[in-house]
Amino acid sequence: MIFLWFLLLTSAVSWGLTGFLRRYALARNLIDVPNERSSHSTPTPRGGGVAIVTAFLAALPLLNRFDLLANPVCLALWGAGCAVAVTGFLDDHGHIAARWRLLVHFGAAAWGLYWLGGFPPVSAFGYSLDLGWFGYAFAAVYVVWLLNLYNFMDGIDGLAGIEAITVCCGGALMVWLVAPDSTAWMLPVLLASAVLGFLVWNFPPARIFMGDVGSGFLGIILALLSVQAARIEPGLLWVWLILLGVFIVDATVTLCRRVLRGEKFYEAHHSHAYQYASRIIGAHQPVTLAIGAINVFWLMPVAGLVALEKLDGIVGLMVAYLPLLLLAYRYKAGDRLAQARDAE
Repeated sequence: MIFLWFLLLTSAVSWGLTGFLRRYALARNLIDVPNERSSHSTPTPRGGGVAIVTAFLAALPLLNRFDLLANPVCLALWGAGCAVAVTGFLDDHGHIAARWRLLVHFGAAAWGLYWLGGFPPVSAFGYSLDLGWFGYAFAAVYVVWLLNLYNFMDGIDGLAGIEAITVCCGGALMVWLVAPDSTAWMLPVLLASAVLGFLVWNFPPARIFMGDVGSGFLGIILALLSVQAARIEPGLLWVWLILLGVFIVDATVTLCRRVLRGEKFYEAHHSHAYQYASRIIGAHQPVTLAIGAINVFWLMPVAGLVALEKLDGIVGLMVAYLPLLLLAYRYKAGDRLAQARDAE
């Protein structure tokens, strides 16, 4: 019962603080002004992700106080989340060079992985492989990539919020199915409640944007939650990768195509599949809701089969990603010509 009050309070704090931040952004002229690379057409306040960060991090010590969260996990999420959020906040208010942002991101990843106990063994086709020290390096790259791709994918109203809520609810359900005696399912639900309060303001048409402070924070917390789940049961890593499939596939296909063309992949652009889809439709809401539906009605059932060991993790990942790859190419992820035609 006490956890339910935690959820309600977290959502309420997030909702109220987002409203305050919107007024603050308007007063300080912290406005996202549309340009040729934007997916929105109306100047909109930014930085609302501070509400998600504050509501979620404030709840962690309370969960720890009531013995619902272990000290190492609390330290992992607090330290890594704060570092990334502060860097994103400063970048939202000015500019931080990409190399310094990446340095902080890798430092935050290393901190989180240290307190979580490192990267768990990888399970595939009935075998378990302990990657040793290579696992730490691989895990750090994985965490930083997920952090940054979440930033890349936060480009239309409500999308990052819907993704976080559906993935967190799916991840919590899978942890509960595999380890019903564990309290690890509470963290994804808590994060979803913090995002829900913000989403009230960000759902299309958005009245405030998340900003780098929010998207980067969600990216690293989701990555660390996936590692934590995999330490409970190695197969849960595949489950989280499946649940995050829409963002992973779109961002990865787009990045690969841009790199192969020799473009500066770190520069702003609007060539993701979801951006192309929103331009074709002429609205953000249908695309955001469609991605939420894909998560719930396609990715979550496949993840469930993997969690219940009805399907091998790698096989499940391929089954889940194949339609997403087809959609990425259908909606021209990373296609420079499509982007150029849209700009004409």
